[in-house]
Amino acid sequence: MEKTEEIDLIVNHPKKAINKLAVPIIISNLFMMLNNIIDGIWVSGLGPNPLAAVGFVTPLFLAMVGFANGLGAGGNSLIARYIGAEDYPNAENSAIHSMILSIVISVIATISMLLILKPLLLLMGAGEVIAETMAYGTIVIGGVFSIFIPAMMAAIFRSEGEIKRASYPLLFTAVINMILDPIFIYVLDLGVMGAAIATVLAGALPMLLMMYWMFYLRDSFIKVNFRQYKRDLGIYKDILVVGIPASLEQFILSFVSILMNYWLTLLSGTIAVAIYTATWRLVAMGMAPLFGIGMAALTVGGAAYGARNLTNLKTALNYGLKLGLISSTIICTFLYLFAEPLSFIFSYSASASVLSSGVVDCIRILCFFLLFMPFGILAGNLFQAMGKGTISLALTFLRAFLLEIIFAALFAFVFGLADIGIYLGTVTGMALGAVISFIYINYYLKKHEDYFIKG
Repeated sequence: MEKTEEIDLIVNHPKKAINKLAVPIIISNLFMMLNNIIDGIWVSGLGPNPLAAVGFVTPLFLAMVGFANGLGAGGNSLIARYIGAEDYPNAENSAIHSMILSIVISVIATISMLLILKPLLLLMGAGEVIAETMAYGTIVIGGVFSIFIPAMMAAIFRSEGEIKRASYPLLFTAVINMILDPIFIYVLDLGVMGAAIATVLAGALPMLLMMYWMFYLRDSFIKVNFRQYKRDLGIYKDILVVGIPASLEQFILSFVSILMNYWLTLLSGTIAVAIYTATWRLVAMGMAPLFGIGMAALTVGGAAYGARNLTNLKTALNYGLKLGLISSTIICTFLYLFAEPLSFIFSYSASASVLSSGVVDCIRILCFFLLFMPFGILAGNLFQAMGKGTISLALTFLRAFLLEIIFAALFAFVFGLADIGIYLGTVTGMALGAVISFIYINYYLKKHEDYFIKG
């Protein structure tokens, strides 16, 4: 197989590759996050209870998104490593295995989540709004196929540098959802259930476009043809070695979000959950560039690790960090300075006006969450790129499950700062955990220099 321009860029020009890969991912992520905010704006017009209902389902939905993206990271990492090693037949066979895995797991995940959805939501503290929560959650969770399958196809496209095909469907998803939301929520008068229907349809339609590119045109470097499938349990294992830990990382993050919602319910009621939900949608917008840079670094780092090129791997880490810190500093400053006008996005209706002051306070604390994220994101993605998913998982467990929870509990309950303590503790745990992660990956690369020298 003859190398394409995209493959040459990933293997030989890491900085240019990160720039080229990151920009479309960032744009599509920004639209997805903007879609999240607009979704919240339309739902907030229904009042605090529907917005809180969406807030209770959001961690579960994000867990499914994280599961899908985790499997995608496993496929992306393995295919990129094979491309770096110039083992193209195994790269194609890995892509086929990745697609099969995503289809099977999406079916299992959907059935499992629907069976436990109501008792899980009640356990999370959604009893006051359980009707609205179930109306939204049943549809969104039932449509997770529109997340799993596109996530894996995007990962395959991304691993070979086909970044437009990996990213633009996500942009289309956001735009379609923005159009459908008001139609289903207000014109068809379906309320919060309409928001869920719009979300699923918006994901399913661009998925068809990706399937057309991958299975009909087949004009990419990596060809996915199920008739050429050669079962190799080792490939499934290699995908899952990264994919399962990456998915578990997202489950940990979702669990932490669920726990924070529960604590906020105990401390200040469902209004606090609505405030937290609204603010996280804004903060998540600021995360979009960081995730885009991290995913670009994963692809470049995977190819560098497959080629045993330590210089390119370190370039992916350090250049990605530089870009991440620049973007996070700009966004953090913007959120802090414009917290007050931004708060009115979610408090424009009479029934939601009570949220305004709380959202301002929340923004001005949680915006600092972004400042330290680049250290953790780049470290985690580069460990995934090397196929060391369990290390990335351990660092996420340390940061989110231990440090963020410990500091949030300390500030909220021991120091008596209530909901403000939750926000402060989350930021403190993130900062400490992210810095530890970055220190450790540099130590790891120093310790394992022999692997690259022998290559």
